[in-house]
Amino acid sequence: MRPSAIALVAVLLAGGCSAPKRDKITVACGASERWCAMMVKRFSDATGVEADFVRLSSGEALERIKAARARQEFDVWHGGPADSYVAAKSQGLLEPYKSDMAGEIRQGWADREHTWSGIYAGVLAFCNNTKKLAERGLRPIRSWQELLDERLRGGVAIAHPATSGTAYTALWTHMELNGRDPDAALGYMRRLHPNVLRYNSSGSAAAVQAAKEEAAVGVVFSHDCVAAQEQGYPHLQVTFPQEGTGYELGGLAVLAGAHNPGGARRYVDWALSGASQRLGPLVQFYALPTNTKVPAHSKAADPAVTKLVPYDVAVAGGAKPTLVGRFGAEIARPPL
Repeated sequence: MRPSAIALVAVLLAGGCSAPKRDKITVACGASERWCAMMVKRFSDATGVEADFVRLSSGEALERIKAARARQEFDVWHGGPADSYVAAKSQGLLEPYKSDMAGEIRQGWADREHTWSGIYAGVLAFCNNTKKLAERGLRPIRSWQELLDERLRGGVAIAHPATSGTAYTALWTHMELNGRDPDAALGYMRRLHPNVLRYNSSGSAAAVQAAKEEAAVGVVFSHDCVAAQEQGYPHLQVTFPQEGTGYELGGLAVLAGAHNPGGARRYVDWALSGASQRLGPLVQFYALPTNTKVPAHSKAADPAVTKLVPYDVAVAGGAKPTLVGRFGAEIARPPL
């Protein structure tokens, strides 16, 4: 055997004949399937780091990340309301990382200790199916009080706050509208309960249910309803509650125990960049960008003309376990 062949055999034996490990990350992704798929592909194209994702609602993502604490299956958490990231931070599930892109993110839209950053913002809205509402003798819903109309029995699509960040944003909106009184906020949700078609595990599902005429109105982030409109559902109309509405700050974080922390940090750098935050409209994702160098799309909700309730991410995140627990015990159990 030639010396070069002998050397090759020695290398293979020393390495257990295994192929070299690839530079790869796995993302727990909390936005739409199309957005998640585009983001990991564009990241890989830009950096050469292989990436895949698992689409999870925020509640599901938090539970999966918590369950895998000892041997984490994900490297990055991307998307889903930041109050869940606050909860994850309190449990030691996030790895602090200050990206070089941090200075381009809107002030107040990131964790001061750099455990997570805001990546987009979405405003809570009503996704009205005007055809189904007309059949019930109703016009597009424009207030939280109108959503309680008995003509909407079984006609409201909404998710469960234990599994959906969208639904928790709705619950927290009523906390703010009621002076942060949990009894009053849960009281509203209890009155709404008879009108709920069923509690979904994912918030964006409500837009699909309204589009397909399973529900007359869905409680969703406005960009989810706009995306459904663009998929060929002409009877959908977006409106905002006149009393005031909440909004989500979508989060982004490196996970503690990531098997590829270097790749995870590269992903965060890329996702916070202006180049990344301009991509959403390519897959009908019209949330507000957090990078100050990226203008909002014309189809995004306009905070200047929409009445928003205050949103303290840390306070909302800290209250989440108790509020969600009470919702499950007093109003409806989480979906299986």
